[in-house]
Amino acid sequence: MCLFRYDDDPEPEERVPAGLLYVPVRPGGGAGVAIRLFHTPLGTRTAVGFTAVERLAATLGENQAYVPLSESLLRELCAPLGARLITVDPTLSAPAAVPTTHRANRLAVRGA
Repeated sequence: MCLFRYDDDPEPEERVPAGLLYVPVRPGGGAGVAIRLFHTPLGTRTAVGFTAVERLAATLGENQAYVPLSESLLRELCAPLGARLITVDPTLSAPAAVPTTHRANRLAVRGA
């Protein structure tokens, strides 16, 4: 996700609300779902929303579950979780991290 600030970016008070966002979710406890939270390249926790289902699918895959939420509701739900930043329509994402135990086993095999 690209979160650099550019000279022509609007100031916070000049920003227009994003409107309805398609927010990625994962299975939650019971019959519910939980909002997927991500990290910026600098490690800041962020909620992610997409302005079109096609953009969500292009970034996270066709099988990614989602819920439609307003920007204000997304902010309200994620703030207590430490995600005060919302990233809209990210186009770049890093590959899934390799679990530590898997990596350690792979390194041990190479060294043998």
